[in-house]
Amino acid sequence: MSTLSLSPARLFPAARERFADARSDAWVRPALIAVTVLAAFLYFWHLSINGYANTYYSAAALAASESWKAWFFGSFDAGSFITVDKPPLSTMLMGLSVRLFGLSSLSILAPQALAGVATVVVLFQAVRRSFGPVAGLIAAVVMALTPVAVLMFRFNNPDALLTLLLVSAAWAVVRGLEDGRFRWAILASVLVGLAFLTKYLQAYLVLPAFALVWLVAAHGSLRRRIAGLAIAGMTTLIASGWWVVIVDSIPAALRPYIGGSTNNSALDLLLGYDGLSRIFGFLSGRFGIDGGGGGGVDGGGGAGFGGTPGLFRLFNSEFVGQISWLIPFAVVALLAGLIIHMRASRTDRARAGYLLWGGWLLVTAGVFSYMSGIIHPYYTVALAPAIAALVGAGTVDLWRLRSRSIFGGIGLAVAVLVTTFWGARLLATTPTFAAGLGTVALFAAFVAAAILLVPARIGLSRAPLAAAVIALAAILAGPVAYSLDTV
Repeated sequence: MSTLSLSPARLFPAARERFADARSDAWVRPALIAVTVLAAFLYFWHLSINGYANTYYSAAALAASESWKAWFFGSFDAGSFITVDKPPLSTMLMGLSVRLFGLSSLSILAPQALAGVATVVVLFQAVRRSFGPVAGLIAAVVMALTPVAVLMFRFNNPDALLTLLLVSAAWAVVRGLEDGRFRWAILASVLVGLAFLTKYLQAYLVLPAFALVWLVAAHGSLRRRIAGLAIAGMTTLIASGWWVVIVDSIPAALRPYIGGSTNNSALDLLLGYDGLSRIFGFLSGRFGIDGGGGGGVDGGGGAGFGGTPGLFRLFNSEFVGQISWLIPFAVVALLAGLIIHMRASRTDRARAGYLLWGGWLLVTAGVFSYMSGIIHPYYTVALAPAIAALVGAGTVDLWRLRSRSIFGGIGLAVAVLVTTFWGARLLATTPTFAAGLGTVALFAAFVAAAILLVPARIGLSRAPLAAAVIALAAILAGPVAYSLDTV
């Protein structure tokens, strides 16, 4: 009786599977170009129909285009009476766009659309380095088609830029794990600092995952890795805090009031209204204009957004259609990936990738699920890169495992069926929208799963590869329908 070995060397023989390991990378560039064009279409097509989108940030962008003082402080008005309730990096970029091209819907919204396209490309590069080009392309497609991503990359809230910066930071971490050069950790720290200057403490939700993967999988001794983390942490604080220090050092009479704060302090804003109050739900005597309320989708809003905190908040009616479609697949992929690579070397790229993206997903989803303060469903765009990366990685790893063990086919079949069933259930809640799509997707998923369960040694020629493509189409049917409805 033979025993199953989960040794990576046996599970992943070089060039055994065309789906996972192409003999030539010549196909990769055209495929990436196609995905990039898809993302550009989704994010730019009829972009001007959104008008000035969130007029709160559009007003700040106009002010930034008319006054360098307003540009630096993130003022709501050109006279710099008061700032918006977020740090200024996003309005700085929009302000430069308006200054260069004049005030229009496109000059306001194009920077976010460009950020979306760039996010898709950078995510591909990050995932490719850990799991190969097919995984990278799947991740890029999933990212491009995630409904909340399509929504936010066509809008002018800070979340678009935040997502790009955090994905870029993850790419830098992956590069650092790959070649052992500490400069990549410094770059990641700077990028997280810039993300902090886009949306304050939300940028730090990725730090536990970054720190864990560096401590576990970086090159060098434990002492060197700990020292590297300490230096990276200091760099992050400097890159994050310089603007706050400058603003709070300027006499109040010489600068605008810090909107959203209780005492005209940027530090109070980031720790209070944009910080602990988001987690614990308390609000006190702040002064300022909200980015939500009646005219937009962000900033203040109200505590009624997001539903009741708890484990399944991301699956309630307010969040479910934006981000939850592929969470079942991502969870299966994370568990399977960690099991497959559990005996790998400490610096194994794939296991490090699962720690990185899995940690990102778990920490961010946990905070969003249990925070008691103001939360809006579109915040979950921050989950999209991690979900996309795990779907890409898990698909390829389970496919590779399928060539050696029936458990690979079982894992793929379970992930596809559970995810497609969940998607069909979501579509069924709105029976007049995309009628019948859920049923078609379920049928396709069952056909694909049946083929994937056939042991690889039987040799069905190209049928399993076709089944994998059909399976991906089945799990993406719902997200595609929702995304196209947004365009």
